[in-house]
Amino acid sequence: MMATTERPGHVVVIGAGILGASIAWRIAQRGVRVTVIDKAGPGSGASSHSFAWINAGAKEPIGYHNLNRRSLELWTRFAEELAPGGRIDEIGLRWGGKVSWESDPAAADALVARVRQLQSWGYPTRLIDAGELARLEPALDIGPVAAAEYSGNEGQVEPQMVVDACLRRLRELDGRVYSDTGVQGFERRDDGSIAAVNTSSGAAEPDAVVLAAGTDTTGLAALAGVNVPQAESPGVVIRTNPLPPLLYNVPVVYAPPLGDGRREIHLRQCADGRMMIGEGDQESLAEDDSQGHADDLLARARRYLPGLAGAQARPVPVGWRPMPLDGYPVLGFASETPNLYVALTHSGVTLAPALSQLAAQEICDGVAADAVLGPYRPQRFAGVTAEQAAATAHPRAGHR
Repeated sequence: MMATTERPGHVVVIGAGILGASIAWRIAQRGVRVTVIDKAGPGSGASSHSFAWINAGAKEPIGYHNLNRRSLELWTRFAEELAPGGRIDEIGLRWGGKVSWESDPAAADALVARVRQLQSWGYPTRLIDAGELARLEPALDIGPVAAAEYSGNEGQVEPQMVVDACLRRLRELDGRVYSDTGVQGFERRDDGSIAAVNTSSGAAEPDAVVLAAGTDTTGLAALAGVNVPQAESPGVVIRTNPLPPLLYNVPVVYAPPLGDGRREIHLRQCADGRMMIGEGDQESLAEDDSQGHADDLLARARRYLPGLAGAQARPVPVGWRPMPLDGYPVLGFASETPNLYVALTHSGVTLAPALSQLAAQEICDGVAADAVLGPYRPQRFAGVTAEQAAATAHPRAGHR
């Protein structure tokens, strides 16, 4: 933690994605002056490519699962406080759950095992049969079903709407936001703490700095003498043109492979009517953002959702996702730079309510939430090379 427990008078937040914007707003709510700096436009980084599925299902071990579940359960209150008039639809928050199913027997066995494990952790997911799957979302043409599940507590949100709402609230609290402003370096005191943040628009002199710059976090942290290694995690999703409502009951759908060697697909409908479609699991590595690949994804999605007939596929440039090298969040003050608070995570959409709440507490109150965040401190990478960190990474680090 910082050397002092006094509340900072001025905090600079570097990065205006969903996590940085959420932390900035939470800190400003505490009466602290906040300045947000982003090298491009707010929400234009990984947040703009996120599938934006709110869930705690594919999260292991149980401590990390529980952190995600805690955040999932905070989302409605977070949205009501954030959105104009408390209307959660104003930031695209929609509940209704997620369905997935398998047609291959081996894959079905794995799905059943996953559901049973989550149920043993108290997670509200359950196995369903083909009939219930069809009733839950009649818009789907499900085909053969060897096993299916429904997680009714999951949902979706629109990250750009969340970012815009956070920064609107921040400005109402006299916070400042500087877009198209790159961080060029830090001036540090004898104890390693940051005295000034040098940017392309001038220098800022904060009491504390929050580094929430997504994939740029590693390079910027190194300028402050802090090691925060990341794995490369490219991802591809596509969008369609705006369409009438196609999914009426369940907003998130994971459909099985078609048996032709290509991976499963996942899809959801955005608040503006566009469909978002990806392949594999949510974190699968992919770099093909060509029109041909987009057309292929849409054709596969159309097999399961006939309402997509006539839709147009619009490829999205490959997105590079924040991914700490061991797959788990990095959150907390850095021992090498005691007033630098690092906030880096995958699953930023699910985790934004909880991590922003905890970060604001630690920064404003000087009280460490070690019982929750102890495993995720930046100190675990101190003195560790990228090769050493990779050797000890969780085997499913790409699926956090």
